[in-house]
Amino acid sequence: MIRTVLLAMLALAIPAHAEISIQEVTSPGGIRAWLVEDHNIPFAALEIQFKGGTSLEAPDKRGVVNLMTATLEEGASDLDSKGFAEARDALAASFSFDAGTDSVGVSAKFLTENRDQAIDLLREALVNPRFDQDAVTRVREQVLSNLRSNEKDPGTIASEKFDALAFGDHPYGSSGDGTIPTVMALTRDDVVAAHKAALARDRVFVAASGDITAAELGALLDRLLGNLPATGAPLPGPAPWLLPAGVTVVDFPTPQSSVFFGQKGIPRDDPDFFPAFILNEVIGGGRFTARLMTEVREKRGLTYGIGTYLVNMDQADMILGQFSASNDKVAEAIKVVQAEWGRIVSDGVAPEELEATKTYLTGSYPLRFDGNGPIASILVGMQMDGLPMDYVTTRNAKIEAVTMDDIRRVAARLFKPEALHFVVVGQPQGM
Repeated sequence: MIRTVLLAMLALAIPAHAEISIQEVTSPGGIRAWLVEDHNIPFAALEIQFKGGTSLEAPDKRGVVNLMTATLEEGASDLDSKGFAEARDALAASFSFDAGTDSVGVSAKFLTENRDQAIDLLREALVNPRFDQDAVTRVREQVLSNLRSNEKDPGTIASEKFDALAFGDHPYGSSGDGTIPTVMALTRDDVVAAHKAALARDRVFVAASGDITAAELGALLDRLLGNLPATGAPLPGPAPWLLPAGVTVVDFPTPQSSVFFGQKGIPRDDPDFFPAFILNEVIGGGRFTARLMTEVREKRGLTYGIGTYLVNMDQADMILGQFSASNDKVAEAIKVVQAEWGRIVSDGVAPEELEATKTYLTGSYPLRFDGNGPIASILVGMQMDGLPMDYVTTRNAKIEAVTMDDIRRVAARLFKPEALHFVVVGQPQGM
């Protein structure tokens, strides 16, 4: 089955006379995907996401999905690590594998003339990885090196401490990279088990963009994914929010403290999501005109940069922020953040501030669609978030429809200065 939604022009992203067409493709074997055809250049991009990711792991196996994905390219079928790399390079293909908190991602780019060979090679990596012991050992040492480095990074320490305080024993409460003890204890058998648990057809989302037709993609999907397990490991349940308001200081010998802060957020499918999205951009988005950048950096010189963002995970939603400041300025910076968190509720947003933010958000959106890779990534992300195919054309209208009343109501609902928690890693003064 193929269902097509014609989407209106994406100004600045594609030529002004063009349309972008998303097709929903279902393979003969029942695997569904979204496709944007573009036959102007003879190559295509493929994005695959398997829901679950590192959140599938047992506490004593933390880091195993990360180790597994990092080892997928280290040999498959009758090709060892070197042979696999040579075969991929000979095809001018690109593969990457990523272990996220809620998903395992696979990205592939390939020339049309080499499509069949590239897909066959990728299939071997996904379906028949070797997981040779020497490769597992080598990659594990690389992971351990990264973990040792993270132990010395204040920003990583701050974010991991925040997660531990917020989520406790839930998988969200610890790093998906694992710890040095858990990763050292992982065996090849653990890696094989993680592969079967994480890469399964019952949790797969696929998108493609480029020089490939719907019929070709349908046949490709069955060849690529048809032999994966039908079902994977159970997904985790909702994550509890255990973090009260306050400040947690982690002593770390450094002249500059790293600060990670946040509170509970708003679900992606909540009717108030777009007002919340705009509010976050006003208070802490990526522009220099955001309130926290203005108040904390420009007016007071307390930090080089500060930002906030809405985080929507499968089992939790948050508003998070971070900055770094010298130890003698951290306490003042935190007070300014708390004040701005309250001011957006008490004072609201000025009409011109709202319009400027809408203009930025709607104008910058089309710039994301700047190639086959980004388009495929956006499409698979839309599927993971449960968004419809016409979201590309309705998204900006939803932003434009947000009113001043919406902003006031959602600010009062969402922004809670009394709920903010700050994790400070360093040696802050006056705290």
